[in-house]
Amino acid sequence: LISSVDPKFLNLTKVDDRIYEEFRETFRELRVDLLDPEELKSEAAKAKWRPFCLRFEGVVEDFNYGTLLRLDSRREYTEENTIFGG
Repeated sequence: LISSVDPKFLNLTKVDDRIYEEFRETFRELRVDLLDPEELKSEAAKAKWRPFCLRFEGVVEDFNYGTLLRLDSRREYTEENTIFGG
């Protein structure tokens, strides 16, 4: 599905725009094209991610499920280029 639709037309939830706006407000400096695992897994990162996710409890079904992320968006999904964010 994701690769067959232009991402600018793909909505996964009814509140995608709100999620993105709040994400960018909370994580202003986070590079999404080249992720640093420490920015996702450290205790400091968890202290920011947990409250961010909790904002969507009751708004987004399965709001606290994890997901697989590519560390480097220019490369394919491989074991070395993938991290579980959850």
